[in-house]
Amino acid sequence: MSDALICMPTYNERENLASVVDEILQTAPVDILVVDDNSPDGTGRVADLIAHDEPRVHVLHRPRKLGLGTAY
Repeated sequence: MSDALICMPTYNERENLASVVDEILQTAPVDILVVDDNSPDGTGRVADLIAHDEPRVHVLHRPRKLGLGTAY
């Protein structure tokens, strides 16, 4: 694990997630925690696919939309 962790709350970000994660990982030696609030567009599944191939990406699935504050 890296010395730094970026917490990335998501909700309906399927179209953006892969490119944002890729940009961050190319820019800094960090790990990323994707916190998905059960996005109906499948963001959580995309996050899982990314995490499967990239060990610096981790995913937390939450059961429903719980809000930005609690995601952090």
